[in-house]
Amino acid sequence: MPSSSSNADFLRQWRYALAPYNLGYKLKLASQLMYRDFLERLEPYGLTPFHYLVLCCLWEEDGLSTTGIADRLKQLGATLTGVVDRMEDRNLVYRERDTNDRRIVRVWLTDEGKQLMKVLPPLGAETIERAANNMSASEQETVLKLLDQIVENFL
Repeated sequence: MPSSSSNADFLRQWRYALAPYNLGYKLKLASQLMYRDFLERLEPYGLTPFHYLVLCCLWEEDGLSTTGIADRLKQLGATLTGVVDRMEDRNLVYRERDTNDRRIVRVWLTDEGKQLMKVLPPLGAETIERAANNMSASEQETVLKLLDQIVENFL
């Protein structure tokens, strides 16, 4: 049986890969904390952060296909379908078949979904500002670039 000192030496060399010290764990924790904060801000509207992500896509380009939204958000279609179902039930969006290709389903904002564009982004900004508290604009930009690189490494 290996001694505890040899275990400690072995683990010390792999500390960067161990939770709670490793990059993956810290990213997960930061993501969960930001998600929780934003979820609380969205609660009065009966929305989730994923609803917000879909709305953001449609505010930028209304009438995206479900595949187009999933591609932008790097999500699987089945996950997105349920979210859009619930958003449709809430009268935030509606779906229509594409007039040129009936296989494509497009998602459009309702008036209610459009009105949320004036309300929700400031709530998202509050969560981001809380997360970036005591970070300079340059540090925030660096974090975003590094996160983009991590994502790119896995795509």
